Amino acid sequence: MKLTVEQTAARWYIREMNLSDGDHLRIFVRLGGSGSVQPGFSLGVMKDVPRNPGLQEVVEGITFYMEADNLWYLEEKQLLIRFNELEDDITMDIE
Repeated sequence: MKLTVEQTAARWYIREMNLSDGDHLRIFVRLGGSGSVQPGFSLGVMKDVPRNPGLQEVVEGITFYMEADNLWYLEEKQLLIRFNELEDDITMDIE
C-alpha cells in the first residue's frame, strides 16, 4: 500500500485550502459519493491533526496522510493524488 501525491496536486491544495508549511491533510473514507474501490463510499480531504497515520507523504511541506483505520478502503492498492490541469481540479486514482 502506498500514498503518492504529485507536487502540482500539493500546490493546488495549498492554494485552494490556504495551507501553510507544516500543515496536515487527512484523506478519509466517507459514506456516499462515487468511489472506485468500495461501492457506496468515497474519499474526502480535510485539514486535521494525525492520530494514528497508516500512510503518509510530505510534499511541498504538507503532510498528506490516511489514518490506519481507513486503509481498508484501498484494498492493498496505491492511492495516487494528481492535479488535472484541464479541469483545475484533483483526481484520486487507486491502482
